[in-house]
This record gives sequence, structure tokens and C-alpha cells, in this order.
Amino acid sequence: MRADAPYTSIADIIKAKEPPKCGATGTADSGYILTKLLEETTGAKFNVVVGYPGGSEVDLAVEKGEVICRGHNVSAHFGREPFNNWHKKGFDRHIIQTARKRDPQLSDTPTIYELMDQHKTNDLSRRAARVILAGGEFGRPMLASPATPLDRVNVLREGFAKALKDPELLAEATKGRMDVDPSTGEELQALVKEVMDQPKEVIQRVRKILGN
Repeated sequence: MRADAPYTSIADIIKAKEPPKCGATGTADSGYILTKLLEETTGAKFNVVVGYPGGSEVDLAVEKGEVICRGHNVSAHFGREPFNNWHKKGFDRHIIQTARKRDPQLSDTPTIYELMDQHKTNDLSRRAARVILAGGEFGRPMLASPATPLDRVNVLREGFAKALKDPELLAEATKGRMDVDPSTGEELQALVKEVMDQPKEVIQRVRKILGN
């Protein structure tokens, strides 16, 4: 959110007579989906302008004042331009983050899970939000075919875990400004089960939020 906008929190947006105008590339844009999630879970309303060719055009629209807010990945928002310049100038304000725990770079910014607790969001909406936001927790998973023997799966998991502790690899990641926050194969497998094992009411709510 632009720092000069009159909205300092989701609570301000909920109480606002006029919803904030946000930019997005389309209805599949993560920022667009986030506004729909916030409408579903907190009652906050947004006016989303879609059709921008890409993220850079949305950023420019924010700078020009065509829109005053946008959704963005944390990993892409820190350590890059134009966002480094935004932060130096105090141009933007961070309103919400979607991870389960607050990112150290956004220690003062509440998570959607905290807001759902605060607004006593009903169970169906909470579960729908959990399903939709799970994609961010999966990140870029490494997969094997379903028929892969368990002993080979374990070898792959052990090798992957060891690689992500290698000092040279971590140094290269730091050099490339990439965040390394790995999940184990067991954690991802449990997450898949949690996300897929949902009653039809939750599936219907997800479809409604995503416009399907």
C-alpha cells in the first residue's frame, strides 16, 4: 500500500466508505486472489483494476497513483528495485502477509491467520483460505512418480536435505538474492494430505473465491 494512502491496516479498509484501488494483471494474479480471500475472511472490500501486462506495469501504476496497492511475493519485494527505493523513501506500507508465521523482514505486519483469529472467521472460510494459500508453502517442490519405491524416495529426500545445508550452495543462493527456507518431504506430504482431504463445502467455497 502507498504510505500516503489513508489505510494503515485491514481494519481501516473494513471501515472505509470507499475501498482501496489495487492493481493486478488478471483474476489469476496472486494479489487479486488475496483481495478475494480478505473479502471472504475479514469482510474488507477492494476495487481491483485488472489488465496490466505484468508486475512492472503494476508497480509503475502504484508510483503514478493510478492504483494505491498491489500484492507481491515477499522474496521478490526485498533486495530488488524499485522496492529498495520505495523502502528508502518510505513510499510503501506493508498491510498483510499470508504465511503462517511473520517473516523476519515483516515483523510488524500481521498474517492473514492472525486476522482470521481477530475477526473470528468461520471454519469453512478458514479452511478455504488454508487450501488456497498452501501453494505458497509448497514453493517449488521436487517430485517423483507415484510408483517410486520408498527406499529410493528416502534416498532422494536425504540427498535433498544434505544439499540444502551445503555452504557453497547457500553462498550461491545468498549471492543470487534467493531465500532458502526448505521443507522436508515428510512435511510436504502431510501438507498435500491436509489440503486434499476437504469436504465438498470447502471445495465449493474455494471455487467461489476463485470465481470458478
